[in-house]
Amino acid sequence: MANITENKQAYQEKVKAQIDKINAQIEQMSAKAKEAKADVAVEYNNQLEKLYAQRDAVQSKFKELQDAGEEAWGEIQKGFDKAWNELNDSFNQAWSKFQEK
Repeated sequence: MANITENKQAYQEKVKAQIDKINAQIEQMSAKAKEAKADVAVEYNNQLEKLYAQRDAVQSKFKELQDAGEEAWGEIQKGFDKAWNELNDSFNQAWSKFQEK
């Protein structure tokens, strides 16, 4: 039982660090959007809106993960991982797209 609790805590700490990192990266993208020309800024802002929505979903899933009991942990972790992967993929696609501009 202690091992499950330790694994849960370690996973949550890792996830929190990942969320903090992607939040910083999204803010960096937001700063670039403010400096961009009008046509590019519209694209940036469209992508940012999508990323903000996905980030909010990840943060909601993270809250569920933190509050989950051991019996629900596995299922909630799967849901979180799915939401995280979607956010991370979207960010990477948006970031690489805007690196070209």
